[in-house]
This record gives sequence, structure tokens and C-alpha cells, in this order.
Amino acid sequence: MTVKIDVSRRGFMGGSVALGALIASGMPLSAQGTESLTIAYNLPVQSWDPTTGPAAVNPALQSIYLAVFDRYIAQAPDLTFAPGLLTEWGFNDDQTKITMTVREGVTWHNGDPFTPEDVVWSLTRAAAPDTGNPMQFVWSKIGNFTVDGAVITADVLDFEPALFKWMAFLTAFVLPKNYYESVGAEGFEKAPIGTGPYMVDAFEQGSYVRLKAFPEYWGDAPAFDSVTIKFSTDAASRVAEVESGNADVTTNIPYEEYDRLIALDGLSGAAIPVTDIGMIFLNDIDAMLDKNVRLAAHHAIDKQLIIDRLLRGYGVALSTLEVPGYAAYDESITVDYDPEKSKELLAASGFSTDNPVKFTIQTTRGFKPKDYEMIQAIVGMWRKVGIEAEIEVYEIAKHYELRATDQLAPAAFYNWGNSIGDPSTSTGFAMFGPSPHAVWDSPDLVEKIGPLFVEADEEKRLQGYRDVSRYIAEEGYVIPILQYVMPIVFNAALSVTPYTSGDLLPQAIAKA
Repeated sequence: MTVKIDVSRRGFMGGSVALGALIASGMPLSAQGTESLTIAYNLPVQSWDPTTGPAAVNPALQSIYLAVFDRYIAQAPDLTFAPGLLTEWGFNDDQTKITMTVREGVTWHNGDPFTPEDVVWSLTRAAAPDTGNPMQFVWSKIGNFTVDGAVITADVLDFEPALFKWMAFLTAFVLPKNYYESVGAEGFEKAPIGTGPYMVDAFEQGSYVRLKAFPEYWGDAPAFDSVTIKFSTDAASRVAEVESGNADVTTNIPYEEYDRLIALDGLSGAAIPVTDIGMIFLNDIDAMLDKNVRLAAHHAIDKQLIIDRLLRGYGVALSTLEVPGYAAYDESITVDYDPEKSKELLAASGFSTDNPVKFTIQTTRGFKPKDYEMIQAIVGMWRKVGIEAEIEVYEIAKHYELRATDQLAPAAFYNWGNSIGDPSTSTGFAMFGPSPHAVWDSPDLVEKIGPLFVEADEEKRLQGYRDVSRYIAEEGYVIPILQYVMPIVFNAALSVTPYTSGDLLPQAIAKA
């Protein structure tokens, strides 16, 4: 069975009807046999610490991390929250304390028992400025932990409205206190352990990781004893892997290849809207200091044409960093395709097709479906109105390095993930200058976004983010392009449950 979701009129929440419905049967597994699974994946693991460094906030790596480690709070395929290593959690009435109940009967991969002390140590470590957790400014808002049996209590040092949502998101993994302190950071990289359904069995940097099912896992046992994840950054290579039968599953391939492959005997697929946003960061340097240039660049992009022509209709055009289904999405905020307006704006700053404004735009190539081709198309649209942009290609790891040091080009294409749907993790962190994930540093946004991070009135907080999104659109501080649809191609003898977060979890793949 092949599932294709109409994405032209709805966002990612509409895709949840297909979850769990992707079952086909009758063909033998071709890659390694019935007890093994092979996945051709678009990104290599750079680090086995899922809580520190740029890799920890890479949405694409979460699928692999979630096979080995568990988060404090889990998420279902449709983004609803569920017990993870915490079974209960919440604020007290005046939001001055939090209480968390730790799951009992959990075992680390090395046989040690999982304890509340592991949770306290992990949260304390995440909050420490010298640890290198990119979300330190979230985790540092709680402290003074006490443990009573399986119950942990902590003080709220600085109110964070989305704290428990963050416990199901980036860097929210629990690590083993005793083991980590025993082997150190270097030892953990060589032999990482978690409490997840799979253990790391073999790992070759840049090539592959082989996972082995953990027999003492506290949750449902995974369907496959062994999973090999091949790292293949080239989309054509991933297509070849799954078409040849050398891999059982792949994702993030060009949509024309997706349509072709799912029509072949023995292959099936799913394409669902996910929480990833294709967007162009604008850095507050050079030409982007000119508001007319920023807005002209945005108005010159025919997003729907890009979706229809390059992505075969798989995508949802966006004007903000919130998508349908996010808590602060506002469909009334639009930046229309209007090349004549772009020309007028550029003319007001002295630019034209005869005297174009010039800058560099950076992009990955093959990391997401048609990423480079989309930027080629956008550069062509810009050229028609008086913008001459030079394309610079880099690996996704380089993007994180440059963004963390605020050294991105004036324009840089990226995919922003926000599987918890909270505006603080999309518009907030992407546009708040002091955040390590932002590159636009103007004080007006700092003043507008800063108070929202601690706003206790939920409706006021959400409306504040809607207002900020409108202001950002009017000022042209970022260029949202589209909400992605994730294509997954898999052997027809498999059942795959896709996650709206964009995660492709080995434990969510079974035999049909």
C-alpha cells in the first residue's frame, strides 16, 4: 500500500490519519534477511553525546539518538506527549516548583539500574554553562533538586512556559551518571550507552552504525535484532541503495524519485507533512541591513511554483516560521509573491537589473529534497528583479558551525525543525539574537521576544508570538519558504510508522 497525503490545503496535523496505516506484504526483505534491517540515511552521526554541541540540535540526528537513548518525556507519532523516563510531571499551583516521577525498572545498556540520580545529574549537567549544551538557557531555569524515592522536586529559578515540552525535544536525553563519570567524554564517544531499544554494536565514523536490540528494554521490543544505518549524504546514492535492495528503507529523496520508486514492484512509501521548515536565514550584515533588499528578496520568490515544479506538489508555502498546527500559527500573515513590488523596493535603494544588489547565499546539496535546486530557482527569480546572488554549497555540519559563531553569509538556506510546535522553539530561538541558533541580532526583536520566554499567561504568550511573527514579516528579517513533506520509501514487506516530527525511528519499523 502506498500512502500519499494531499498537502496543498492542510498542514502536518492532517497527516496523522495515515500513521500506522502503511502496511504492505508478500515480498521478502532483500537487504540483510528477516532479522536485520538496513536504512540508508542522509546524515552521519557526528557525536554520540545527544546533549552537547551542534549535533545535539540537528533535527535529522534525533532519529538515531532516539534508537539508543530515551528522553525525559516521549512523543507519539502525532506529536502528542507520553510518558518516557518520566511517568508524571508538572508545575505546582504558583509555578515555583516542578515535580517529576521517574520510571522504575529501567536498565542501562551496561546492566546498571536507571535511577532518579541519573535524571538529576543529566538536568544539572545540561544547565551548566561549561557543558556545551546548546539549550543550556532552558535547562538552567530549574535547580535545587531533591529526591524522595522515585519523585524529584526542583525549584523554578526562572519560569519557562515550555519546559516540559522541551523535555520531549532537542538535548532532552537522560545519560548515565556513574558510567559517564567513570569513562569520561572520550570514553562515552567510544562506547555510548543509553536506555533505548537499541545498543550501539559497531560504528564507523562517516560510514555506518550497526545497532543491536537491547533485550532488557523497558518498552516494547523492536521488531529487528539488528539495524544497520548507512550514512549516505548523496540523495542519488540513497535512491540506488533502496532500488537495488541494498537498503530496506530510505528518506529525504527527490520527489520525482519517490513517485517513481513507489510504483515499482516490491517497494512502498509514505509522504506526510512534517514539522520541518525550509527557510532562508538572513544575517544582519552587508546588503541585508537594507530593509528594501530584504523585503524585495522575499516578494520575488514564487514559493508555490517551486513546490509545484520542483517538489511535485509536496509542500506547503509559508510566510512565517510557524506552520499549520503550531500553537501560534496565524494564517492571516502573508508575504505575497510580487516581483513588481520587489523591483520598486530595490529601485528605492538604487538597485535594478542593470545595477543589481549582490550577496552570497549558502545551501546544502542533497541533504533535503531539492535543496540546492530550490536555491538555484530562487536565485533565478532574484535575478529578474535586480538581485545577483552567488551560491555557496556546504555540508550541514558547516552550517551549524557558522551559525553558532554568527558567521553565516547574508543569506543561508536551512531546515528548521520544531516537533513540539511551540513558538518559542521556532520564531523564538530562530530570531532571538542572544540565542545560539539565531543570526539576526537587532535589538527590536530582543525586546519583543525576550519577555515572551517567561510569560506565564499562555494566551498572552501565544498572541505575543503571533504579533512578533507579523512584525518579522513586515521587516523582512527572515524568509520562510515551505513546510516540508517527508518522503519515505521502503521494502513492501515492511510496515513503517512515520512520525510527524520527521523522525524515522528504527523501532517504528516492523515486518508487515
